[in-house]
Amino acid sequence: MTTPPTQRKGSILRTIKAVSWSFVGLRSRGDYEKDVQQLNPVHIVVVGLVAVLVFVGGLILLATWVVGK
Repeated sequence: MTTPPTQRKGSILRTIKAVSWSFVGLRSRGDYEKDVQQLNPVHIVVVGLVAVLVFVGGLILLATWVVGK
């Protein structure tokens, strides 16, 4: 008999916060453990990819603004 998968309840705001702190590299072990238990891994991957695209886009805009002057 198989057990049903557990439903993880994590808000999108909490996911963004977790990804943002991890992106910077400032994440405490306790918060990480909570996130592993509560957040949906698919949401983390999607928010992480969006954050990378925004970061790279910001760098490109900054570079074109600096070089264009």
